[in-house]
Parts: sequence; C-alpha cells; structure tokens
Amino acid sequence: MKVLTIGSFLACLAVHPPTAQSATASLVVQGDNSGFVYGPAPASLPKGTQVSNLLGDPSKPGPFVLRLIFPPHTDVMPHTHSKPETVTVLSGTIYHEHGPTLARAQGVKLTAGGFVYLPQGMPHSLWTTDQQVIIQVSGTGPFGLQYVNPADDPSLAK
Repeated sequence: MKVLTIGSFLACLAVHPPTAQSATASLVVQGDNSGFVYGPAPASLPKGTQVSNLLGDPSKPGPFVLRLIFPPHTDVMPHTHSKPETVTVLSGTIYHEHGPTLARAQGVKLTAGGFVYLPQGMPHSLWTTDQQVIIQVSGTGPFGLQYVNPADDPSLAK
C-alpha cells in the first residue's frame, strides 16, 4: 500500500502558501475563517479540496493544525492515519463513518461544532452532501494518510 504523508500537503501549497505559524509561537484566530490563505490540497485528496496550514508542519515532529474546505458532494474514501487526529467541524454538514468501507447508512451527521477523535490506524471515511464544509484537523507529526483500498487514492486516478 502507498503511504501518503501530509508533507505532500505542504509541497502542493507552493502556489498559494498558507500563513502557517511555528508550533512555539502564539496564535490567535478569529471565528469567521477570514484571513486564511487556502490553496489546492494535494492530489491524494478529492478534487476541489482546499487546505490552509494554521500551525506547525505535519511532515515534522510536533503539533499541527490544518483547515480543509470540502466542496459539495465530496467523498473521502476509507483511510487511516499514521498518528491520532482530531477533526472539528467549523461550518456545514459532513458525515463521518468508522470502518474499512464507505457505508453511508452507518455515517454520523456532524454539523458546526461536531468533533471526532481518531486513534492511530482507525479506518474512517467522510463525505459531504449539498454544501461546502470546513473542518479543522489537529494532530502531531509526522502525520500520514493511507487509503484502505489503494484504488481509492485520487492521486492514482487516470
């Protein structure tokens, strides 16, 4: 299986570099999501996904915080991470499901304020319906992503 590191997120942001802060610096964020620079997420995430790196470097040891914008009708197929992560829904409605297959009937609806903690290696998937969703992902690097089924990796699509 191909393991994709979040470091690829940072490499793909060269066109629209985010305003990341050092994990040792103070950071204050307004609640309206303004002032963040988003850029295209790497090819390992669904087309149209945008990312902003708020804090730290996910490819290196230490804490990090990312914000992701998923467009309507986005599926993030079952995957795992190399370290624990937390996900907080900032706006919109997203569905989350534990397990090695995407089973929409098992998904939990999460709205703004919704929170998920995922231990290292727990397979899970996410999907949006008819609206854009903004989530915040926090964890400790080095952080990686691995699709349960390598054929689900959007970066391998032809």
